Amino acid sequence: MSVITRNCVRVRGPESARPMVFAHGFGCDQTMWRAVAPDFAVDHRVVTFDHVGAGGSDLSAYDPERHGSLRGYADDLVEVVREMDLTDVVLVGHSVSSMIGVLAVLAAPERFGALVMVGPSPRYVDDGDYTGGFSRSDVAALLDSLDSNPAQWSAALAPLVAGPGNPEVAVELAESFCRTDPRVARDFARVTFLSDNRADLPAVRVPTLVLQCTDDAIAPEPVGRYVHSRVPGSVFTRLAATGHCPHLSAPEETAAAIRAFLRDN
Repeated sequence: MSVITRNCVRVRGPESARPMVFAHGFGCDQTMWRAVAPDFAVDHRVVTFDHVGAGGSDLSAYDPERHGSLRGYADDLVEVVREMDLTDVVLVGHSVSSMIGVLAVLAAPERFGALVMVGPSPRYVDDGDYTGGFSRSDVAALLDSLDSNPAQWSAALAPLVAGPGNPEVAVELAESFCRTDPRVARDFARVTFLSDNRADLPAVRVPTLVLQCTDDAIAPEPVGRYVHSRVPGSVFTRLAATGHCPHLSAPEETAAAIRAFLRDN
């Protein structure tokens, strides 16, 4: 099967323009970029896609072994970029796709020219002096809840992800979580919340923007500051947007921050 079909790739914007690839987070799909990506299609070749198991992707391509780690998702992304023969790519990753982006950049550095991480977290679980925002028991309870009652889990998690003052975003996220194939959702949740990519950050050698939201319960500010401190030469921008999904709750602010970064990169 074509990787373009596998990942439901969509392209817009001038063919000769610098490419931008937008990668969505856990429980979501490429439609979550609908208020940000078109802003860049006027002067970039904008590429959106669905991770296998999400949105319009081909579920038959889901491989529990390959997709049992973030590297499998990064390999998928690299295959899409190579299939389209893209270079100097601006990769914009939200949440877990920030770390998928890091792994993709390290796997194919010749393909990527810049990295934008929206609400990144290299490890969600607290570890010694490192603050990830969740205890081991928090994550265990979260995963147990997903196993026992996915609908209730979605309804409970969505407001936490959306953040204060964003009820419409919470409703959209809950619906999106419920649309995700349950098997994939369980597996991807474990991969997301139990991964540790801290050691990968210092190897990133492309210009990098870390976008940090206010009152983000999923990736709190100490986590964003940690990522910034570990990625050489990275830029840290704190958004006024609250919650974990600024591309939904504050798309204009999010797009403006990315554009400001790209003017110099």
